[in-house]
Amino acid sequence: MLDEIRAKIEAEIAALTHELSVELPERIKKAVELGDLRENADYKAALERQQFVQARLGHLTQRMTELSKIDVKMMPHDRIGFGSRVLVFDYAMEEEVQFNLVAGDFMDLDGGEVSIASPIGRGLIGAGVGEELEIELPVGVRKFKVVELVTLPEQLGLSDD
Repeated sequence: MLDEIRAKIEAEIAALTHELSVELPERIKKAVELGDLRENADYKAALERQQFVQARLGHLTQRMTELSKIDVKMMPHDRIGFGSRVLVFDYAMEEEVQFNLVAGDFMDLDGGEVSIASPIGRGLIGAGVGEELEIELPVGVRKFKVVELVTLPEQLGLSDD
């Protein structure tokens, strides 16, 4: 999972770096050639995009730094945490639901991925198999029971078991 996240971030960094160093300067140059910059929508749009790309690059660089600090060997092997794949019983829906806890940038709700910063993610963190949890969601309190858990260390074959 960490390698997948790193690869996604590196791909986005490469694309944004290319845009910032090649595409945007060309757009700005063409816009400048059109004349009066005060009323030039192309120029303003290119500058705004340049600012966005620079901010996004800063954010992605920070994410890479955070990822490099994660020591999977130090993560609990029996508690829900980042990267965990967890099966819970949702009492309100009367069915089992699987979640993969991921970083917010890589959430895919349709794929069962939830951010560790989301209400469900925060509510699940630290729980173990068999625990019943009441999690405050925007629609109200929901009750879940942790049925199965595969932590990131287990997925990577680092479990003590």
